[in-house]
Amino acid sequence: MTVSTAISSQIAEQFERDGYLTFPEVLDADLMQEAKEHVDWLIRKNPDLRPENLHTNLIHDDPFWLRLVSDERLLDIAQTFIGPDIALFASHYICKPAFTGQPVLWHQDGSYWPLEPMKVITLWLAVDDSTIENGCLRVIPGSHKLQLQEMQGSFDVENVLGSEIEKKFVNESQAVDLVLQSGGVSIHHPNIIHGSKANRSPHRRCGLTIRYIPTSTRVMTENPKTAGHKIFLMRGDQGQVPNPYLPYPDFDAARHMSFRGSDRFGR
Repeated sequence: MTVSTAISSQIAEQFERDGYLTFPEVLDADLMQEAKEHVDWLIRKNPDLRPENLHTNLIHDDPFWLRLVSDERLLDIAQTFIGPDIALFASHYICKPAFTGQPVLWHQDGSYWPLEPMKVITLWLAVDDSTIENGCLRVIPGSHKLQLQEMQGSFDVENVLGSEIEKKFVNESQAVDLVLQSGGVSIHHPNIIHGSKANRSPHRRCGLTIRYIPTSTRVMTENPKTAGHKIFLMRGDQGQVPNPYLPYPDFDAARHMSFRGSDRFGR
């Protein structure tokens, strides 16, 4: 599939109504194989982290991760919703191992982020096939119209975030399972209530969250949640907002995973 930069008004209306969309077959099988190898490499390199917690701080010195999230096909989708000047705010592999993968409890993304304004789009890339059995992403359509709520600490069951939205806001009977094959993408609004179940299946479920912002959105680095947070320019003009941009790292075979084009990577 080639994602057009001019998504139809009907699709845009669907996103406005439901707060999410899905796009099958966005990235090719060869690139997704490299992404799977990248996840395995990260797990080996970070044995102290659960595979669900391969967080955005690991991206700063990782050329393949940056190559993946700067893929033009992904940026074309993001541009439709946030415009041509695009920065990467954050990215996180949530890799649920077979049989033991932890759930992500119902939450709103924007409640965790000090951004001004809250203009951000999340792309969720299926690294592995994502199914009901292995804990695919679930959303509650239309819940993005709810204002952002304060998330509550939640430790009754082991879970990825350690928090959730108050249960009074969740009508689980309306939940939709976003089943995707590897290389497919879903997008969702920062206010939508979403989560995923534990993986009790024999198949790993890995997804990559990618948070794009327009360069006119400010990352409030004086807030403790984003103190020291760094971002990358992905496309277009950096603009006048004083965001903390980092240069792309040059590939170093001694430190980084090799990939197609790695010897030419860096800006």
